Amino acid sequence: MRKFLIIISLILLGLSCGYGLRGTGSSLPPHVRTINVPMFENNTTRFQLDLKLTESVRDELTARGKVEITPDRTGADAILIGEIIAFTVNPIGFGQDATASSYNIVVVAKIVLRDLVNNRILFSNPNYSYQQDYDVPEGTDFESVQQAAIEVIAVKFARTLVINILEGF
Repeated sequence: MRKFLIIISLILLGLSCGYGLRGTGSSLPPHVRTINVPMFENNTTRFQLDLKLTESVRDELTARGKVEITPDRTGADAILIGEIIAFTVNPIGFGQDATASSYNIVVVAKIVLRDLVNNRILFSNPNYSYQQDYDVPEGTDFESVQQAAIEVIAVKFARTLVINILEGF
């Protein structure tokens, strides 16, 4: 039992690495007004996950109005690089017909925001994780609603990531 607790503790410690409380306010220096967000690298088998996450992050940064997104690294004050490490889907609820009706979805990515003017890292999390439960309509399975689920998850992933970056957490 003791070995089991030690293993669980080490796993939880490993999952928390890369996250640190930085305070409140904007963590972006005042000179960062334009950010280049290239397409996230997708190391999963999920089709268009990179496209959906990248577009959602760009949209969220634009909606916040604190920075402008530039399509080219040249002339950008900063660059936000993302690498999608994992996308897992686990059933957590079952209907009367014993098929999964609710899933827990976890997206893990390596995120780095680099100040290109001063050549320093503004935000880095090698294990940025977002998770959410997703219910599927009765009579369907996850594979048939996968693209809709990815779109919902992408928007919420982007929102939490941008809040973490802009608010300094």
